[in-house]
Amino acid sequence: MIGFATQDLLLRSSPALYVPAGVALCGALVGALGYHVATRAAEAGTVGARTVRRACSAVAVLVVPLLLLGFLAGFEVFDAGPMGTPLLIGGGLLLAVLARLLYVRGTGAPYPLTGERAALGISVAIVVLCAFWAVGGYAQQKGTADAEQLARHLYRRPAVVLDTPEHLHLGWSGVRETALPGVEPGARFRYRYEGLRLLAHSGGRMFLIPRTWTWETGNGLIVPFDETVRVAFHPG
Repeated sequence: MIGFATQDLLLRSSPALYVPAGVALCGALVGALGYHVATRAAEAGTVGARTVRRACSAVAVLVVPLLLLGFLAGFEVFDAGPMGTPLLIGGGLLLAVLARLLYVRGTGAPYPLTGERAALGISVAIVVLCAFWAVGGYAQQKGTADAEQLARHLYRRPAVVLDTPEHLHLGWSGVRETALPGVEPGARFRYRYEGLRLLAHSGGRMFLIPRTWTWETGNGLIVPFDETVRVAFHPG
């Protein structure tokens, strides 16, 4: 039986991590549609190609402040949140790559041009890195929000009475330890712990937290869900 970082469990278990993947897929769809429209416009004639190049130039101008804000946020000049820096830098570079791609397509030349392959590869690598960075930031933000929500509604979690063979030495606020009275020699369970709540049950283990758990100072306990302990559950 060991203590654990409860917030790490919450960060890893959030199903809302699918949201960044959905946003990325929607962005890819928009980019594919934009590429198709730009290609058709460029093939329609000189006017269409000129319009595409002007639009790409306007996007390129927008990239500069995005990258500047991203670097300032990275150096903590201002607080952009856990996802701000990677979204600004990665999004700016992605827009730059797409704008360059469509601009070159508007001229009828293949992309990438000679000499641009190295810059394209580095840009794509940075965009991928920023994507993982943003997903990690989103997981942190979502996990923190879930933990704060849990701390405000602990009464919704099942109450647990835990009997163990050995003394756990918890000393946690809100958790009461008592020696079981009338224990016969050779009996397995000798100590009872009350004031615990069930956070999760996974992989044959129970994740328990005290009823006074808080996000900032909360403790946690992992116990196996087998014959080594005796557990009773009660409504929260």
